Amino acid sequence: MNFHKVISGFFFILAMTLNFGFFYGNPEVLAEHSKYELFAAIVVNLIATILKFGDKTQVGSVLLATSLVADIQLIASASVWGISLYGLGGLGIESSSAIISLSGGALLANITSVVIFVGDTLKSKR
Repeated sequence: MNFHKVISGFFFILAMTLNFGFFYGNPEVLAEHSKYELFAAIVVNLIATILKFGDKTQVGSVLLATSLVADIQLIASASVWGISLYGLGGLGIESSSAIISLSGGALLANITSVVIFVGDTLKSKR
């Protein structure tokens, strides 16, 4: 068993499930989406990105690209939340929808990453 693959897979799947936990719910009701879960998703996605830096293969570069996309979209989601709440004076339906939509894009990138990771793992020889 490859310990690095176990740790990497753990963080890739944890990042995806945390992102899904934040994304799931009515996009117009921001109370259904926890800011702490968004923060946890950002932190775990950043850890997953750091774990992908050492891989020099073609699959590793695609995994890194998907992780960077997820990081950018989650950070943008948190930025929209902060700017709307503190800079513009409140969260409306438009900003709530933008926050959830950005996290949905990150979720899609995380799903892509996990599918590629599992496919590469199944393809590799023992």
